Amino acid sequence: MTSLLPSPSAYESGYAGPPRFQPLGTPARSGMPFFAPPAQVMVEPGPLLLAHLDDGPSLAAHRARFGGVGRADLGSAEQLAQWAEAVGLAGRGGAGFPFHVKLRAAAAGRRPVVVVNLAEGEPLSGKDTALARCVPHRVLDGAALTAALLGAREVHAVVPRERPLVEESLSLALAERRAAGERLDWRLTVVGPGFVSGQARAVIEALSGRPGLPVTAWQPEAVSGLRGRPTLLSNAETWAQVWALVEHGPAGYSTLGTAGEPGTTLLSVPGFDEGTVGVVEVELGTSWTASPGVADTDVPVLLGGFHGTWTSAHRLAGMPVSRVALRAAGLALGAGVAWPLPEGVCPVDVTARITAYLAGESAQRCGPCRNGLPALAGEVAALARGAGVNYRRIEELAGLVERRGACAHPDGTVRLVRSLVAAFGDEVAAHVAGRCEVAR
Repeated sequence: MTSLLPSPSAYESGYAGPPRFQPLGTPARSGMPFFAPPAQVMVEPGPLLLAHLDDGPSLAAHRARFGGVGRADLGSAEQLAQWAEAVGLAGRGGAGFPFHVKLRAAAAGRRPVVVVNLAEGEPLSGKDTALARCVPHRVLDGAALTAALLGAREVHAVVPRERPLVEESLSLALAERRAAGERLDWRLTVVGPGFVSGQARAVIEALSGRPGLPVTAWQPEAVSGLRGRPTLLSNAETWAQVWALVEHGPAGYSTLGTAGEPGTTLLSVPGFDEGTVGVVEVELGTSWTASPGVADTDVPVLLGGFHGTWTSAHRLAGMPVSRVALRAAGLALGAGVAWPLPEGVCPVDVTARITAYLAGESAQRCGPCRNGLPALAGEVAALARGAGVNYRRIEELAGLVERRGACAHPDGTVRLVRSLVAAFGDEVAAHVAGRCEVAR
């Protein structure tokens, strides 16, 4: 396990390789979900995006192993879109939107802009942090190549204020690229803290000099984004996947994963100590039982992060790591979080805490966020206390806020609450009756 400890001089003094840590702790040691950025992110080397971590994060090491940006047999944005479509490359920020659709939309417009979104608002996620600290140029190469194919000169990297090591890493990486003579206009923007700060429209607002909060959008960002220009905005893992696809070609990329779902995905799982996140890379199609950090006891698992879904470790063990398979089962990989609870921790109580947090993290710009989410959080909190709440009231409030907000924040919160009943209906019924079976 690689620990991403502060190392401000890593680029200047040489990079002998990060210290090794023992594997991720079990859920009993790693504790409950937390509501602030992790104190430490720990990384396990992987087969594709996280391969060759001992090379270090410098541009010189990256170029020595992989060469320059681009391939002779990739000559247009349309060809990259065809490659992305062939391997089913989808966004890794949470929504899982097909990359080729956004790429074609941006290519159809005038003067497109490319955005690398590292504003990781999900507290339980460490994926973007891991990529920025360990392999930043795989992320930046994916964006740079796509920008070149689109004819875009302007590329923005957006980093979160609450994760200063990400800003440090990106600043150093972009300085290296400028010193190497790269002619793209790289611009680094720091956005404010908050769960919704990484939402696409919130990022566009921040880049436009306005408060980085979601607003209602009538067209996709790839059609009309920053200053009305087509804006191809994806998170760090998505851009790293684009780099891997270009570097290895569709055939090489497809040697990992399955025929129906090629490639890999990053997962954020409980770290070794309290408040830490572990990041692992697994092939799509891998059994969950073979994935590091997943519990070997039948405990509740929060899948996809705070906007995700609840399930049990026992149910998860019978499925592969697959967005398609999980979607068919009514689950969501979302932001790529798989968080087992420690034994004896009640998912109803955790859901109440998360719902209260999400109610306070909204943009406060529409009725569902200003009024609906606090009301929903209050009812779920009463349920957790065993205050005799009728679950029908919770479902009524969920129906009032779902699909009515300016962004998907209310929808994600409702998804989490409803999945609690679907996964742990008996425990919800026990709380309605005034008792908690898990804690007892």
